[in-house]
Amino acid sequence: MQRTLVKHALASETPQDAILVAGWVRTRRDSKAFSFLEINDGSSLASIQVVADAGIPGYEDISKMTTGSSVQVEGRLVESPGKQKWEIQATAVQLIGGSPETYPLQKKGHSPEFLRSIAHLRPRTNLYGAVFRTRSRIAAAVHQFFLARDFVWVHTPIITASDCEGAGEMFHVTTLDPMADNKSYENDFFGKPANLTVSGQLEGETFACALGNIYTFGPTFRAENSNTTRHAAEFWMIEPEMAFTDLYGDMDIAEAFIKHIADTMLADESGDFEFFCKFVDKGLRARLEEISSKPFVRCSYTEAIDIMLKSGQKFEYPPYWGMDMQSEHERFLTEKHFKCPVIVYNYPKEIKPFYMRLNDDDKTVTAMDVLVPGIGEIIGGSQREERLDILEGNIERLGMDKDAYYWYNDLRRYGSVPHAGFGVGFERLIMFVTGVQNIRDVLPYPRTPRNCEF
Repeated sequence: MQRTLVKHALASETPQDAILVAGWVRTRRDSKAFSFLEINDGSSLASIQVVADAGIPGYEDISKMTTGSSVQVEGRLVESPGKQKWEIQATAVQLIGGSPETYPLQKKGHSPEFLRSIAHLRPRTNLYGAVFRTRSRIAAAVHQFFLARDFVWVHTPIITASDCEGAGEMFHVTTLDPMADNKSYENDFFGKPANLTVSGQLEGETFACALGNIYTFGPTFRAENSNTTRHAAEFWMIEPEMAFTDLYGDMDIAEAFIKHIADTMLADESGDFEFFCKFVDKGLRARLEEISSKPFVRCSYTEAIDIMLKSGQKFEYPPYWGMDMQSEHERFLTEKHFKCPVIVYNYPKEIKPFYMRLNDDDKTVTAMDVLVPGIGEIIGGSQREERLDILEGNIERLGMDKDAYYWYNDLRRYGSVPHAGFGVGFERLIMFVTGVQNIRDVLPYPRTPRNCEF
């Protein structure tokens, strides 16, 4: 008999005379003549109730079927007299793998901090099961969005010799003995300094300038010593890049993308979204509905600073022109002033990377950030500098190694075109659609300073 997933059993339209399910015991209640087992196999938030009568094959092991044990059940899917629609009247039960009473996920509340310490077991809980099913569902939605618009998915390298952001916060990759006195990169594996990538953007641009519209979706790494709820050392990035596109086209795609992700979550009927709305963030549904239904406000950086200066609002970091806006500024704009998502554009050139296109005012670049209520910045992007002389001047002004970017400059040397793109942290996106406030709780195994368990 083929195994049926619990979610399919619960969604059945009719009773079934023969069904087989397997999963882990959430709870067991015993009576003199029978036992109730609550079984969950991870396919859905909901579990299925099993009624096992004394005397059926395998019942002699029922006392060993404790919380956390894995079991297999054969029986009939019948209407339940309880709250649930269906239950299984077992004809046979089998203990697959026992679990002692020291199993840490007993049926009680557990703090996120404790659950992070047992990250290998926490997907079995309601919250984390819902989070990681949602992560899978949203990943599929990302691909659907771009493939429906004829973007090509490009796998950019994880190991790179260039620093996209120019911040230097990169993890070095080397085969050299760190204890050796005489270390020379000539003897290293790649013959030059190499790092884990902080972004696939630069390599993505080369493919956009050949294939038109592309996107990357993969892991990135940042050696930033930041222990906040929004930062991790290893995370995933989605980075579309579009040839023959300016800043305004970039903003159009970014807005459509966020609306698509919100719509995907609003359409979820698995029960996971309802769980988040009920237990994690009671304002989640209203926020996503507003994002889905309303156009995003577009506001220049200069206008945004002026709004904050005139607002009378007290900020921990007082706003001024030339500053890099903090989360409190982003949330003020989205949650108090405009009360909707905002795209802020044309930032001061001094606070942005070398590859962003310089505006005619010689003060700002064609950068844009998408800000959403409850999160702040969720997307950062720009039109890229397509003029070779200005790009080379930026590289020289910032003291970067010109020779290391020869291939990037070649895009401007051989058939240069206007092009634009953006980046969105996938974990930030999952926080956005679930209401979960800590990035450590949307990563299967979070990597943060002083933490590389599992």
